Amino acid sequence: MHRLTYGDIQQATERTAGHVRPVALAPAGPGPYELSLALEFMQHTGSFKARGAYNFLAAHRDAGTLPAAGVTIASGGNAGLACAWAARQQGLPATVFLPETAPHVKVARLRGYGADVRLVGKEYAEALAACEEFAAGTGALASHAYDHPLIAAGAGTLLEEIRARVPGLDTVVVAVGGGGLFAGIATAARHHGVRTVAVEPENCRALHAALEAGRVTEVAVDSVAADALGARRVSATALAAAQDDGVTSVLVPDTAITAARQTLWDDRRVAVEHAAATALAAVSGPAPAYVPAEGEKVAVVLCGANTDPADLVSRH
Repeated sequence: MHRLTYGDIQQATERTAGHVRPVALAPAGPGPYELSLALEFMQHTGSFKARGAYNFLAAHRDAGTLPAAGVTIASGGNAGLACAWAARQQGLPATVFLPETAPHVKVARLRGYGADVRLVGKEYAEALAACEEFAAGTGALASHAYDHPLIAAGAGTLLEEIRARVPGLDTVVVAVGGGGLFAGIATAARHHGVRTVAVEPENCRALHAALEAGRVTEVAVDSVAADALGARRVSATALAAAQDDGVTSVLVPDTAITAARQTLWDDRRVAVEHAAATALAAVSGPAPAYVPAEGEKVAVVLCGANTDPADLVSRH
């Protein structure tokens, strides 16, 4: 396992500068502590994933290891979109594998980024197997949704931007699925003496379970946020980052997630994914999982907005 370092984050920051959208920060109103919302859902492709995808391909470009066959990934979610987008930035072919049951809207978006979309099998596992076979047979560069140091380092560049916009930042709150975003942010945060609060749905607790077991372990997943946070296993890199000082792991119920998502819509007309609302749920509602101290400077990462807003009902 490659142990992620702050040097990895610095290199990713240099590679991605000018190619990803700098994050905007919005104050969340007066209170006993200073809360800011990091609006990363405004990133290219609608999620933080663009950072890691760009860093992954740019690093291979710099090393002269980008194959003519391009890059391939099995993902119809945010990682697939980001991979296709980053490949287009590099003038590189992208081949994305999805199960035949993938929603047409995802297929259309991927093709809109210029990807060659291959529909294989009824389940993700079949699409992944086809992707691996394609990479082995063509020499295409295989990417991953979260479990790669270059992907995680790219995600960590977000913390550098948040610190620049929130001087004296004490705490960053971030949702965890497979752990790429968390690992990158926690690595950068530790270097700067910033606390990281890792938030998972109660029934998608791959990181929490790994911390309890002391090793990566497989969990069942069942949550409104499972489409983005439903990894059955967290990466070893993420577990290593979570075992360092300065990291707090918390769980939130689905009711808190849906309430936080609705509040963002009611108060700000912001429609985010349940995964993004998961981070906010940790510090909001009648029973927050993390209670900041008075005067604490806290930034909550709203990581993506590739969502159907049809279930958001105006209450005003």
